[in-house]
Amino acid sequence: MSAPARILPERYDPAPVESKWQAAWEREDAFRAEPVSGDGAHPVVPERPKYYVLEMLPYPSGEIHMGHVKNYTMGDVVAHHRRRSGVAVFHPMGYDAFGLPAENAAIRTGEPPAEVTARNIARIREQLKGLGFAIDWNTEIATSDPEYYRWTQWLFLRFFERGLAERREAPVNWCPNDQTVLANEQVVDGRCERCGHEVELRQLTQWFLRITDYAQRLLDDMDELVDWPERVLTMQRNWIGRSEGARVVFRTDDGEHEIPVFTTRPDTLFGATFFIVAPEHPIVGRLVAGRPEEAAVREYAAAAARASAADRGDADRPKTGVPTGRSVVNPVTGEPIPVWVADYVLMDYGTGAIMAVPGHDERDFAFARAHGLPVARVIAPEGEAPGAPLEEAYTGPGRMVNSGFLDGMEVEEAKRAMAAWLAERDLGEATVGYRLRDWLISRQRYWGAPIPVVHCERCGTVPVPDDQLPVLLPEVRDYAPKGRSPLAGAEDWVRTDCPRCGGEARRETDTMDTFVDSSWYFLRYTAPHLSSAPFEREVLDYWMPVDQYIGGVEHAVLHLLYARFFTKVLYDAGLVGVREPFARLFTQGMIYRDGAKMSKSKGNVVAPDEIVSRYGADTLRLYVLFMGPAAEDIEWSDRNVEGQRRFVDRIWRLVGGLEAGPLVERPALEALAADPVAEELVRKAEATIAKVGADIGERFSFHTAISAVQELVNLATKDAAEGALGDEVGRDALRYAAQTAVSLLFPFAPHVSCELWEALGGEALWREPWPVADEAYLRRDTVTIVVQVNGKLRDRLEMPADTPDSGVAALARALPKVASAIEGKAVVREVVVPGRLVNLVVK
Repeated sequence: MSAPARILPERYDPAPVESKWQAAWEREDAFRAEPVSGDGAHPVVPERPKYYVLEMLPYPSGEIHMGHVKNYTMGDVVAHHRRRSGVAVFHPMGYDAFGLPAENAAIRTGEPPAEVTARNIARIREQLKGLGFAIDWNTEIATSDPEYYRWTQWLFLRFFERGLAERREAPVNWCPNDQTVLANEQVVDGRCERCGHEVELRQLTQWFLRITDYAQRLLDDMDELVDWPERVLTMQRNWIGRSEGARVVFRTDDGEHEIPVFTTRPDTLFGATFFIVAPEHPIVGRLVAGRPEEAAVREYAAAAARASAADRGDADRPKTGVPTGRSVVNPVTGEPIPVWVADYVLMDYGTGAIMAVPGHDERDFAFARAHGLPVARVIAPEGEAPGAPLEEAYTGPGRMVNSGFLDGMEVEEAKRAMAAWLAERDLGEATVGYRLRDWLISRQRYWGAPIPVVHCERCGTVPVPDDQLPVLLPEVRDYAPKGRSPLAGAEDWVRTDCPRCGGEARRETDTMDTFVDSSWYFLRYTAPHLSSAPFEREVLDYWMPVDQYIGGVEHAVLHLLYARFFTKVLYDAGLVGVREPFARLFTQGMIYRDGAKMSKSKGNVVAPDEIVSRYGADTLRLYVLFMGPAAEDIEWSDRNVEGQRRFVDRIWRLVGGLEAGPLVERPALEALAADPVAEELVRKAEATIAKVGADIGERFSFHTAISAVQELVNLATKDAAEGALGDEVGRDALRYAAQTAVSLLFPFAPHVSCELWEALGGEALWREPWPVADEAYLRRDTVTIVVQVNGKLRDRLEMPADTPDSGVAALARALPKVASAIEGKAVVREVVVPGRLVNLVVK
């Protein structure tokens, strides 16, 4: 689309240019997505392909940081590229607005969290708009808005109906500083991932979502995630931790208690000479209640709770423990074996109890030696006597010995035989175990979505009816937790009527973990303000799954695993049509400064507003992507920011130096034949089109895409400065190269690109089709090959483009400079990079 060209000011001033184009985009609603569901709307699902690009939503802590800038700029580049390629693009924005930071600010200042959050959201919105992101602001949501958390509560009730939300007593991770429980995934090396305080174990009644019911599907469906980073999939596989083995039931010698264990080695059951339970196992208190050992056991358990899981699981750590004075019966021998409490056994794996087989497990062997417990051999390698003493645990292959009906069997055969024997006697069964634990979602804090149930003495736990949602957060005066939720003190709110019997009831005062909010927000974007449902299936089915998801690898286990789980449950309930929420995932690297990750605590933060004020938003956008590969951690450099501003100035001068005129078509090859300089420039423009499109759409290689545009601008600037493009063909070639550079630069630097496009005689660059390279311009009759000897440049070789690779090295050897460099030496290897390079390795 062409318009009258205009003269550019000599110097680029970003502020008025950015304000101008941001106002234009807002005025035209340039990036609105259709279809989106809303009250009274009847969106029509289009026939054309769609592309849903999404960055992980920010927490509204008041300011965005450079990590946000990098994240959203990547998504913006992809959105622009796809939109101009003729695809319906969905690029929404929201805020993960519940949680501790706003609540802690309220505790410090007395200002309500809702007010803190609203102010912070307004500030972030202002910053994001100031960076020119192509976001559909009509879809904006905040998870703390009642119109959002009403549907979070509604979805919780769907989980409750399906038996996937339950309240039960369990040992939980308790952060004394934040006064709340934490999911296992929120404990890092024994400390709270939010505040860093040491975590304690407490026995509390809590709400869980039964993610373990989906453990195998979460593993199996990873086969669909072909465009996810392998390290993310590996982290999830390790966290789920699938193991094949057997469930075995041990009973206390008085028959009062049953304690199941999961073991991957049921074949060694005859070698179990003692039994260990984790210090936090619920059975511990019952085993020692009223016994002489009670005080020592409780003291030991309290000390164990202060140690991190990593320390407790360290193979080299001394194996400590205390006896309970109780015994369980080994189900295959009928003999009692002593029960100990030891901290190297964790609740995170199996059942939190193990049958100890010191003869064939290194940790059990170390524990037995430390505490004078018996060691029995039940596996012997070929040629070794069954009664040979063990100086260390034997973990290799062999045949079963001292194992009754298993004697003589190989290990794998013995595993199957023992599992069958246990099943026949109702003492166990072959099963699969997982490291994954149910998702603990209760939080004893104020600023979160209330759990929509009431507790009635007559009816028990009763869900709040759908038509009474949302259960609104009441206003409270004191936000500080005191070992229970601040909501517990809001008596007028807590007291209510039972929806089932009409009698007195009390509301649940725990709120939901904020990861529940972020496990489905990408669905709500398709119906951000719909009041009759969380989303509409027809519209949702059009947009889902998310085609490109972008965010930090630190969310590989927490958010991404929970979002996958949520989607599978909703799929089973018939509410969504996809099993996996994110088709393609990209995990960005961190931004460092002075060798450390940028953070306020380290005093090394560079504020985005500061860079925008000094250099302009487009310069910042360019720099955060030009720093290096987007997936890698990158060191910030003030000097290199200035380099990107110099590039913006350079392309501004290139366009400003052109004669006024309309946009031009690609010059024909026939017309270029008589002008080698013009031909080379146009061919460079076509090659840049091909590279930038592939770098954005296929490789996520933004730094090389920007570099390619810079090379084109540099070549055009050089040709113009040398006066090599003086005739009409040359002028058209130069103008075409400038147009191409501006068009390709637009996703990275949209403001200055729109201004330059207008100066070139174009209109509304965001609506222009993405350029497509003409293959004829990419094919060449001849190519220039760089020739190296031991990596050092020796000459260049001009040769037909269709020369077979096998003949290139011979031609290179014949060059006089190369021949003299290899004379008297042996060529041990020939490296040929087709169309580019030959390297002769000599000795």
